[in-house]
Parts: sequence; structure tokens; C-alpha cells
Amino acid sequence: MKRQHKNAAHPSKGKPSHKPRGNNQPSDRRRNEATASSTNTSPRENAFKFARKDSYLLYGRNSVEAALANPERECLRLFATKKALTNLSGIKSVHNTPTHEINDTQAFEHIIPSDSPHQGIFLETRPLPGCAIEDLIPISEEKNIILMLDQVTDPHNVGACLRSAAAFGARAVITQDRNSPGESGVLARASAGGLETVPWVRAANLSQALDTLRSMGYWHIGLDGNTDMAIKDADIGNNVVVVMGSEGSGLRPLVRKNCDLITKIPMSGKVESLNVSNAAAIALYQLSN
Repeated sequence: MKRQHKNAAHPSKGKPSHKPRGNNQPSDRRRNEATASSTNTSPRENAFKFARKDSYLLYGRNSVEAALANPERECLRLFATKKALTNLSGIKSVHNTPTHEINDTQAFEHIIPSDSPHQGIFLETRPLPGCAIEDLIPISEEKNIILMLDQVTDPHNVGACLRSAAAFGARAVITQDRNSPGESGVLARASAGGLETVPWVRAANLSQALDTLRSMGYWHIGLDGNTDMAIKDADIGNNVVVVMGSEGSGLRPLVRKNCDLITKIPMSGKVESLNVSNAAAIALYQLSN
């Protein structure tokens, strides 16, 4: 299957711009007044306030370590227990982040979800700067795989998809700038560091985004269980966008119409479907190999 592209190396003029993720408001921040600390001070003694209106908390060693190692991440303040700081002593940080030792974590447990393991470490940070679709021009002689999520709303699923995208070398993850979660501590923890390493594009219109990517030389594969072709049989070159819909409604009609192929992940029939993040991992594995 071949298709001729005009000016495939560059997006065509007049294409709509796509909103970067840098303006997203964190979805899981709770701004009820809590308490925090300065060095060697109980967090109950001082009122904690976020340093910026758009800042939010990352928590847990993996999320915090990955953020501290990311030069594009604006890290504002680090709060940790003495034990957590000892565990972080060997971490190479590219930031000179003000660090505060805390005696307990009760103040922060009013801000983050109650069932979230945090290991006594919290990082106040701002959302990452944006990435534009026009930055995703295919790299010659390499696999250029992009994962697009159509109205996947659960931050755990989006985070897990970022983790899979990092594991299998995807160029980027694309979501809509509405009807999908923004950056949050929950999403970052589910991504296991993928949020810091995989470009995340938030587009105003996914169908228009697919048109832009097509003009750059990408082919589009939609995933749907109601088709005959298995994704392992799709052979359309190195530049591929794999498009996945929500678990409930699947791909929206206009997004589906913009796909060149509709494929499925063959299953035994003992279950009806896979979680979207599990399906994304399988699809990315198939396409990357």
C-alpha cells in the first residue's frame, strides 16, 4: 500500500495550530488549606500554600526522581521526611530546588488522594511546556510511532499509556485538550516516569491533527474489535499513528473515518475487551517490532 505525499517532510500551510499542554490546570490538586513545613519544623505549625496558581504536587520516589532529572520540568519546592531525603541523596538532579525537611506527612495527605503511596516525598511543580504536532516530523530511517487517545478520560489509563509509549519508543502521545485529563500526581505516578520522557501533545481537534500528521507522511491505524484485520498484519511503513478510543464508546465516527486501516488485537474470546492501556501496550509492541 503506497500513497504519494506532497511536501511530506513539512506540515502544509494553513493547518490549525494545536494547543500545547503547558497551560493545563492540574486535575487532582485540592486547594483546601493544609499545613507544611520549613526545615525541621512540624508541618502543622505553618500554613502551606502553593507557590503558583498552576502548580501541583508530584509524590512518590519514582515520580519525583524522574521530574528532578528532567531539565524541562520547573521544580518549585521539594518536601520530604528525613528518611526520604536520605534515599534521594544519590539522585542526580538538574535543578537547584529548595528542599524542606518535614517531620510528618499529615499536611500533604489532605492534598493528595487518600490511597496514594507517597513514601514521604512531595514535589511542587508546574506543568511541563507544550509540544506541538508540527514538532513530530518523521525521522528518516527510524520507526516513528505515535499513540493517539480519543476521549480516554481516566488519568490512570493515560498515565499507563505514557508508560507504554516510553517502553516501546513512541515519538509522542496525543490527546484532546478537553475530555481528557491534564497533568496530575495521579497521572504521573501511573506513568512511572513516562510523563517526563514522552512528548505529550494536547490537540484541539483530533481529526484535524490526523490531517496534519497525514501531510507529514504518517499513516493511521485505528483499533477496534469489530474488524477482521489483526494489527500484526498491518504493514504500512515506519510512520504510524495508532488511534485508540475509550473503553466505553470506542473511536468516534469522524476520528475513525480519518484512519487508513481499522485493525484489532485477536483474543481468545474469554473476555470481551482489554483495558485501553493494556491494548495500547500490545499495539505499540506489535508496531515497534
